[in-house]
Amino acid sequence: MNNKPPALIGLVTISDRASQGVYADQGIPALNDWLANALATPWRAITRMIPDEQAQIEAALRQLADEEGCCLILTTGGTGPAPRDVTPEATLAVADKVLPGFGEHMRAVSLKYVPTAILSRQVGVIRKQCLIINLPGQPKAIKETLDGVFAAVPYCIDLIGGPYLETREEVIKAFRPKSAIRTKAP
Repeated sequence: MNNKPPALIGLVTISDRASQGVYADQGIPALNDWLANALATPWRAITRMIPDEQAQIEAALRQLADEEGCCLILTTGGTGPAPRDVTPEATLAVADKVLPGFGEHMRAVSLKYVPTAILSRQVGVIRKQCLIINLPGQPKAIKETLDGVFAAVPYCIDLIGGPYLETREEVIKAFRPKSAIRTKAP
């Protein structure tokens, strides 16, 4: 019997209008659905919906990583070139290390679908023992992006001392070097 607590994953929508109730948030439900299909490891979401305010975004990311103990935080929204899009700035402000490959690959994935992917400023960073990834705001783009980059996420979390996340291989096969794969106990 597995007595380990579930992995904690922060899901954050960053949107002035959604946080004010002008329209229903679609980001957190899309993230939750994708993770529910993809992860075989027990996990629990901790959600936040906040406006496009850098100080509030930074505070939420710090709180989810440092106080809640999330091993992964996925944000949606606020990564474009508009004046109020400050998610990457807030994410970089709380980062201990930047992982440029995440932003590069997310844009490459999105460019297969839309030429405006070059306008995205998404980043991936590490804060303590937490991986933070900025994702697009639209459910279709969230799925496409996660399908493209999530294979690297579980091993990254291993490397920073987080829980061992296993995926459902029919959805997404996590990549780990052979030496990092744990065999299941009988």
